[in-house]
Amino acid sequence: MKNKTNPSFMNSTFWISAIIVFLAVLWGAVDPAGLSNAANAAYGFTTNVFGWFYLLAVLFIVVFLIGLAISKYGSLKLGKDDEKPKYSFYTWIGMLFSTGFGAGLVFWGVAEPMSHFVNSPLASEGKTPEAARVAMQYSFFNWGIHQWSVFTIVGLVLAYFQFRKGEKGEISTTLNPLLGKSGKRGIRKTINILAVIATVMGVATSLGLGILQINGGLDYLFSIPQNTPVLLIITGILLVMYLTSAVTGLDRGIKILSILNLSMALGLVVIVLVLGPTTFILESFTVGIGDYIQNFFGMSLSLSPYQGSTWTKEWTVAYWAWVISWSPFVGAFIARISKGRTIREFIFGVLIVPPLIATMWIGVFGGTALHIDLFQGGNIADAVQADVTSALFATFGNFPMSTVLSVIFILLIVTFLVTSADSATFILGMMTSNGNPNPSTLVKVIWGVLMSAIVAVLIISSGLQGLQTASLVTALPFTVILLLITYSLIKTIKEDHKPKITSESVPDFLKRKAQ
Repeated sequence: MKNKTNPSFMNSTFWISAIIVFLAVLWGAVDPAGLSNAANAAYGFTTNVFGWFYLLAVLFIVVFLIGLAISKYGSLKLGKDDEKPKYSFYTWIGMLFSTGFGAGLVFWGVAEPMSHFVNSPLASEGKTPEAARVAMQYSFFNWGIHQWSVFTIVGLVLAYFQFRKGEKGEISTTLNPLLGKSGKRGIRKTINILAVIATVMGVATSLGLGILQINGGLDYLFSIPQNTPVLLIITGILLVMYLTSAVTGLDRGIKILSILNLSMALGLVVIVLVLGPTTFILESFTVGIGDYIQNFFGMSLSLSPYQGSTWTKEWTVAYWAWVISWSPFVGAFIARISKGRTIREFIFGVLIVPPLIATMWIGVFGGTALHIDLFQGGNIADAVQADVTSALFATFGNFPMSTVLSVIFILLIVTFLVTSADSATFILGMMTSNGNPNPSTLVKVIWGVLMSAIVAVLIISSGLQGLQTASLVTALPFTVILLLITYSLIKTIKEDHKPKITSESVPDFLKRKAQ
C-alpha cells in the first residue's frame, strides 16, 4: 500500500539535490555573468590540473570491461539464471543510442571533424588532406569505445546489484562491499546527491546543445533569428513534449521514440551515403577505423606537457568529463532496460554497437563535408568556424532536396532530445525516490522543469561555453566514484562465485579423520 502522507521522494536526497539545482538556476537568473565566470574558472582548474586523471581512469575502465567480458564471469546473467531480456536487440540498441549520446552526436557529427580539419591536433597545417585524415581519426576516437565505456561500467554495476543482488537502484548501494550494508549514511547521501547533480548538469549540456542546433537550423532554413527569446521558446516547447512523453511510461513513450530515432538516423545515413561521395566515404571510413585502432593507446594517453598545447584538454578531456557527468543517468537507464542479459552480451552490446553507429554517422556526414571542402571548393569549415550549429545544414545545402533533409534532421534532433530528457526525468525520479523503479509522475515533472530551467539560465548566462563547462564541475568527484564502484563490482563477483565448501566436496579421508 502506498504511503499517501509521505511520498517516496520526500527524502533528503531529493530535497538537497533539488535545492542545489534551484540555487544554481537562481544564481544564473540574478547574476548570469557571475555564473559564467565561476563555470569558466572551474573548467580551467579541472582540465589543467586533472586532465591526466580523466585519461588514465577512462582507459582503465576500457581495459577492465574487455577483460571482464572475456573472463569466466562473462556468462553471468544480470538477473536470475533463467531470466530472458525484456526488449528485442534492435529496440534495446535503439534505447541505448537514443538515451546515450544521440543528441550530442547529431550536434558534433559534422562540426567536430570540420573543427579538427581547421585546427588539427597533429597535422602541421589545417585544411589539408593530412588534416582531414587526422580529423576523422580523432573524431572516431572521441565518439568511440572510451566514451561508451563510462556508460557501460555504471550500467553494469547498477544492473548487477539490482537484478543479481536485489539491491536498490542507487549508486551508493553499489558500494556496499566497501561501506557495509548499513551505516555511513552521510557518505551514502553525498554519493547519491553527487550522482543527481552530475546527471542534471550532463543532461542540461546535451539539451542545450540540441536547442542551439535547432535554432541554428531554423535560422539557416527560415531566417528565424538566433537569440535568447527564440531559444527559450524552443526550450519551453521541448519541456512540454518530454513531460508528455514521461507521463506515458517507459514501455510506451521512450520505447517508441527510441525505435523512431534509430530508424530515422540510419535512414539519413543511407540517404547521404547514396547521394554523397559514396566511394570517398567508404574509403575514408576504412582508413579512419584503421588509424583509430593503430593509435588506440597513443590517443588514450595523449597530452602535451612539453609543447604546452591545450588541444587534448579542450576536446578529449572535456568529452570524458562530459560523459562522466552524464553517466549516472545513462548507466541507470541502460541497467533498467538490460535485465536478463549476460555480462558479456551487455558489455559488447553497449561498448561496441553504439560506438559503431557513431563512427558510421561521423564517417558519412563528416566524410561528406570533408570531401566538399577538399574537392568541390566548398566552405563548410568556414561556416562551422562562424557558427558551429550550422555545420550539418551547410552540408545538406550541397544536396538535392536540401530543405527536406534539413527539416527531417531537425525532427531527429527533437526526438533525440525528447527521448533523452524523458529518460532523465525517469532516472532522476528513481534516484531521488529511494531507488523506486517506478517513480511518481510528480517527481518526474519537478525534475523535468528544473532541467529546463538550468538549460535556460546556462544559455542566457554563457551560451555554448557555459553548457560545456557546467558539466565538468561535477565530473571530477564522480570519476573517483567510478573507480570505486569498479572495484566493488569485481570484489562482489569474486565473493559470489567463490567455490563453496560442502560435505560433498570434502574428501572421504578428511571426513573420517574429523569423526
